[in-house]
Amino acid sequence: MDAKILKKVEKPSRYIGGEFGVPQIEKSKFNFCICFPDVYEVAMSNLSIRIVADVINRVEGAVCDRCFAPWTDMGKALKESGTLLESLDLKMPLKDFDMLGFTLQYEMSYTTILYMLDLAGIPLKSEDRGEEFPIIQAGGPCAVNPEPLADFIDIFVIGDGEESMKELANLKLKTSSKTEFLQKASLIQGVYVPSLVDVKYKDNGLIDGFSIKTPIKKALLKDFDGATFPARQAVPNCESVFDRAVIEVMRGCYRGCRFCQAGFIYRPVRYKSVKTLTEQACSLVKNSGFDELGLNSLSTGDYPYLKDLIPALKDALPSDVHLSLPSLRLDSFDGEFVQESRKSSLTFAPEAGTQRLRDVINKDITEEDVERGLNMAFDNGYTGIKLYFMFGLPTETDEDVGGICDIVDKIRKIYSANPQRARRLRISVSASTFIPKPFTPFQWERQISEEEVKRKVDILRSRLYSKNTTISWNDFSLSEMEAVLARGDRRVGKVLQRAYEKGCYFDGWTDKFNATLWNEAFEETGVDKKFYTREWGEDEILPWDFIDVFVDKKFLLKERKKAYAGEVTGSCKKSCKGCGIQKVYGCDV
Repeated sequence: MDAKILKKVEKPSRYIGGEFGVPQIEKSKFNFCICFPDVYEVAMSNLSIRIVADVINRVEGAVCDRCFAPWTDMGKALKESGTLLESLDLKMPLKDFDMLGFTLQYEMSYTTILYMLDLAGIPLKSEDRGEEFPIIQAGGPCAVNPEPLADFIDIFVIGDGEESMKELANLKLKTSSKTEFLQKASLIQGVYVPSLVDVKYKDNGLIDGFSIKTPIKKALLKDFDGATFPARQAVPNCESVFDRAVIEVMRGCYRGCRFCQAGFIYRPVRYKSVKTLTEQACSLVKNSGFDELGLNSLSTGDYPYLKDLIPALKDALPSDVHLSLPSLRLDSFDGEFVQESRKSSLTFAPEAGTQRLRDVINKDITEEDVERGLNMAFDNGYTGIKLYFMFGLPTETDEDVGGICDIVDKIRKIYSANPQRARRLRISVSASTFIPKPFTPFQWERQISEEEVKRKVDILRSRLYSKNTTISWNDFSLSEMEAVLARGDRRVGKVLQRAYEKGCYFDGWTDKFNATLWNEAFEETGVDKKFYTREWGEDEILPWDFIDVFVDKKFLLKERKKAYAGEVTGSCKKSCKGCGIQKVYGCDV
């Protein structure tokens, strides 16, 4: 990067590369660049891109570089100087790579992908890119509904990326034509090529069908314990969101919360052995110098050997290395685990204020779990509690919203019941708007209106006013846009492009999101956003219905009916629920 440009930006350390722990790479036969559509500090905290990079770098004749979204000051400097966006390590313009791989961690990053392509001098639409431009690939959790990005992405990897990305790298080494590569790549499990699939619509706007006859089956990594995992982790040049070494303990979740997309698309639950995790942890800490190790998963408290893993890690790691556990469910909370944290506050996510609504969403937590977990936390010296809830869950009533206040009152009583707890208790309540996501039992539900959210917020504010309690809620327009992109079809692509052309990117940053510009983009393209936030009919063809994540649609519909009946399915850890994944993987219960 030109030194003159670096002098113009706020944080030059984001763009210089050369971090301690980054492998030395050279240009090879197949040059791949993993691209994260957010700033350096966020990207360097992401584990998935490190895994993909390690997979590619292990392929003979292939090399993986990195590129993260330049902040607005750098983007402006690049435009003004006529400099193209380049990679961090090879310092090579993105347009000169053979393939760029974008990770889709969050729907509101989509316009930032267009921003990066634009800065790289690469046409936004696939149909406008000839053989001289790199293949644009994308993967990650949001790829389970790839359609909003179908106009811009050449090839999607749906599901686990370890084996499919290796196959794609080897295939690219053997093919020179982009057309030939895409045709052959489409035969790999988990790979979707939008240009090979047509969508038909009815006069009323509903989907009439897809040209594809065989569903795209997600890539499924069966040997998780033996999966590729990087032995080294780069130490960021500036403070990142999570400045620590990270190991992946488990993939998947037993719980089956009906609103949670990750709990369904990452099925089945797979976990690594204590021996493997200990070896990986020691390698990362030794090669990075981090004094903190994070145990990563959707529900670390459900790892079956957690009580064996923690002492094993303590014995193997240097004494000054601290173990960082993510927030635990109240019913998996244990005094042994809480002592591993340096934090003064704990995070719990009841999601709903009443037992009735927690049963609706299959959040299998009882009032007794709440009381037991809180007492254990307070007895271990915690004086702060962060609570996360959702507004607008199916069947929610004002009584359920008021139940959030009841939980806060109960927490205060539990804390004050012991006079030895002298310090003032701090409670933080955060409420977000429910967003219906693909491949969940609630994928057919509507999203509530802004007026409904305001009324629910007023209920909380009227009862939770206190010096030791804070309330926060998310921006409705941002949640609405996330819902549209999560459930969107190909027609949403033109809204994305128009929004970017109007100046929308870094939309995941609340101070950068501009609802006015987005609304103008919908009006100018003639797309009705309410079409995507309404309740959908159970007989409708959904934009992602041609994708198979091995969770049966009939099972999801059954779960939806059980939700409205207030019936709890419970955890897959107790017994197999017959969701469909057992047909291809089996269940270890």
